Amino acid sequence: MAAMTTGNASRADANRRRILEVALAELLRDPDASMDQIARAAGVVRRTVYGHFPSREALISTLVDGAVEAVSTAHAAGREGVADPAEAVARSTLAVWEVADRYRILVALAQRSVTMQGIRERLAPVREACAGILTRGLEQGVFESPLPPRALAYVHEQELFALMEAVNDGLLAAREAGRSAAVTLLTTAGVPASRATELVAKLTD
Repeated sequence: MAAMTTGNASRADANRRRILEVALAELLRDPDASMDQIARAAGVVRRTVYGHFPSREALISTLVDGAVEAVSTAHAAGREGVADPAEAVARSTLAVWEVADRYRILVALAQRSVTMQGIRERLAPVREACAGILTRGLEQGVFESPLPPRALAYVHEQELFALMEAVNDGLLAAREAGRSAAVTLLTTAGVPASRATELVAKLTD
């Protein structure tokens, strides 16, 4: 009986993971994809999808949670072991963008179901880490801003959201967006544009 229960749980977990993977792909292809479409693409019946996610909003919320976790991991990896605050901002932004580009459509979708406040709450640990880097850079004179570190970190976060929307709307090519994001955040922190561009080019060439 225990083995049967474990097997059922494993199949349920596998179904759940597949539904999430397929849902993300379908929503990137068609932001208005229905639960029926997602079920068909995942090769399961509609009831199976609803068994894991009671509504489309719940499904999107779970995808957002996964995106935030991936962004947090990427941000930590990008800044790890980097002493220079400007380089830490550039590396962490580039690392985050590689992940965020896959999830960028969720920003628009989540505003309908999760709300931006909900997204901000989920991203609080990443924002605090950004504020730490900015504090260090302001104290060292690497950055210059009239804003305190936490407010500046909030501005950086909103700039990333705006750049994702610019890509979604076709105003910015996805292949250029990572570099543009890193340069934009550095210049917002007071780094001269020429130095910011040079640094980002060095890290990406």
